[in-house]
Amino acid sequence: MNRLETRHGQAVLMLAHVAGMIDLVALPLWVGALMQHYRLGPQQAGLIVTLFLLGVVAASLVAAPRFNRWPHRRVAGGGFALAALMFALASRLPVAAESAGLLALLHGLAGVGVGCGLSMTHGAIGCSANPHRLFAWAGMALGLFAVVFFGAVPPLLAATGAATLFGLFAVLMAVAALATGVAFPAVGQGTHAAHRAARTGRIPSAAWFAIGAVICLTLTQATVFSFVERIGMARGFGSDRVNGVLVAVGLVNLLPAGLAAWLERRWRAHTVALMAPLVQAALALVICSATQFAPYALAASVFVFVVIFTHTFLFGLIARLDTSGRAVASTPAMLMVGSAIGPALGGGLVQAWGYGALGAAAVVIALAAVACVARVRRALAASPVVASVPAAG
Repeated sequence: MNRLETRHGQAVLMLAHVAGMIDLVALPLWVGALMQHYRLGPQQAGLIVTLFLLGVVAASLVAAPRFNRWPHRRVAGGGFALAALMFALASRLPVAAESAGLLALLHGLAGVGVGCGLSMTHGAIGCSANPHRLFAWAGMALGLFAVVFFGAVPPLLAATGAATLFGLFAVLMAVAALATGVAFPAVGQGTHAAHRAARTGRIPSAAWFAIGAVICLTLTQATVFSFVERIGMARGFGSDRVNGVLVAVGLVNLLPAGLAAWLERRWRAHTVALMAPLVQAALALVICSATQFAPYALAASVFVFVVIFTHTFLFGLIARLDTSGRAVASTPAMLMVGSAIGPALGGGLVQAWGYGALGAAAVVIALAAVACVARVRRALAASPVVASVPAAG
């Protein structure tokens, strides 16, 4: 049996996914810590996180097309090791606005490392026997991590300071570097029947439109979720209740990946993707406009659910449309291109027009996502590979 199909190999990929997708969990505390402790404005704080995400995008754009040529274990292990070193250095900087320049540089370099590690990880998941299911398991691992993270980190930051957050990032990246550097699973040529034939073939247009939908979803996610903690504080809900919402986010995020795995053969991916942007925009409007705690808490608690649930379906679809692994190896780029723009875009909107502008932006992005999904459906209907895509996708 190929190591990719063993529990040990898949556990390594799940750990690497958790480390590489830290932004999906940590964005509110990340931006909030830069604003509250380092005394940075919303735009500057968002820009620093954006530089990390842009580093991920740049590295993934280079690594993904070379997925079938680069040594997966060395690239993944080395990438996460670089990220660990950069975050460790960031944790040693003074907690003051004067550190912004060096923080920006270290964030960018950390993103390059994460992009390399995550591209190898997602490419390997895409070459597994059931990419949808394995990606769902990785999503469940991320949800489990989120519960622990939101339960433990906010009070820890309050007691020890914001530099602790970067120290925790460094430890997580170091663990991922060790695991992938020693035990990254081998991706055999026979993992997919069509893998060898598709290694240099043209990526189907339907996959590109699906990638566009993922970018739109993550752009809304990052634009709004980066400021969830700040919105709650600005509305006077109090740190205890806002931190409780973040814990609830972690608990709710245990559900979407598992639910997506169960529904794999029951719901079509493009149908899920068509509805998701509309639901996401509605939740964003509630988060940004609610003056009462209950609607804010409910919408914020399920906001990340939409992205995790929908992306699991789209990941499986893209992996089946392009069996070479190259398209899904670019998952960090497709996720982070939206996530990279989001914090800076959100910061600019908040600074110019207030938190309500985030909801309006979510509506515009949702319309673009729906247009992408409509093109996916049209491309699938005309695609020569449509017969090879299961009914679930």
